[in-house]
Amino acid sequence: MSKLLEGKIAIITGATRGIGHGIATSFAKQGCNLAFTYNSSVDAAKVLETQLNRFGVKAKAYRSNAADFIEAQEVVDQVLEDFGTVNVLVNNAGITKDNLLMRIIEEDFDKVIEVNLKSVFNMTKAIQRTFLKQRSGSLIHMSSVVGLKGNAGQSNYAASKAGIIGFSKAIALELGSRNIRSNVIAPGFIETEMTDQLAEDVVQKWRDGIPLKRGGKPEDVANACIFLASDLSNYITGQVLQVDGGMLT
Repeated sequence: MSKLLEGKIAIITGATRGIGHGIATSFAKQGCNLAFTYNSSVDAAKVLETQLNRFGVKAKAYRSNAADFIEAQEVVDQVLEDFGTVNVLVNNAGITKDNLLMRIIEEDFDKVIEVNLKSVFNMTKAIQRTFLKQRSGSLIHMSSVVGLKGNAGQSNYAASKAGIIGFSKAIALELGSRNIRSNVIAPGFIETEMTDQLAEDVVQKWRDGIPLKRGGKPEDVANACIFLASDLSNYITGQVLQVDGGMLT
């Protein structure tokens, strides 16, 4: 059976854990060659690189801070030198620094905007020229249901994730004539190592409020990414795909 991403080359930011790890693994299983970035988890990056190469694809880890404009350009230049081209960019890097508005400090607001939103601008701008030259490319930006509905105690996170949606729609309009697609995935409650730290009763309360009565898995988000990265979605751009089990229905 043919693989949906056979021969494609993708960059994934923040791939050493959680949703990013799931996307990288699923892409490799579908035949995609991968360049993935990490910020500090050197050991985890080495392990993931080894795991991905076992699927018979070319995979390479790059230490880079996507929130830094210069570093973003440099890592894209290096990936292009190593891989020749890029077909897909998955902007996945993100952090949280939750607090109520009355308690949040300016530094924590700015940092979340920088890592979650400005990184999307940095990486998209860095890859734009390549996509324009080849008149093709799929941009996949990771937002959140919080960017659609807001959440108390997450004003910085909600602002960053809502900003990603506006940015993506603008880019879809700008670059559509060159066959470059820009779409957003908005995950809901996805169970990762981060949610494993929550009390079981808290997690169960989240599950009970979801129509499908379960939290999502990183693979659920990855499958949506595979669709948007593949030729199956060639006529889809400017969209927000909610992977939330019906949470916002």
